[in-house]
Amino acid sequence: MAESFDRWLRETMTLDSTGRERRLVEWEQAPEAREAHPRAEHLIPLMVATGVAGDDLAVVAFNGTFGGLRLSAYHFASN
Repeated sequence: MAESFDRWLRETMTLDSTGRERRLVEWEQAPEAREAHPRAEHLIPLMVATGVAGDDLAVVAFNGTFGGLRLSAYHFASN
C-alpha cells in the first residue's frame, strides 16, 4: 500500500518544479494515495516546502522503512 504511493512520490519529487507541482496538485490520483495518506494534512508540510523551494531540485535524503512502513524524506538543493 504505502510502497506504491511512495514510489509515485519519489518519481514526482525528482521532476522539475513544473512537473512536480502538476502532479502534487493531483496527488489523490496517485496509486494508493488515500490508503497511504487518509488525511491531506499529512502531506501539507511537504507541499509547503516544495512551494518554497521553487525551482530547486528535490533530493531523496532517505528512502526505507520506519515502523514497518515505506517512506521517503527530501531536501532541496539549488540548481
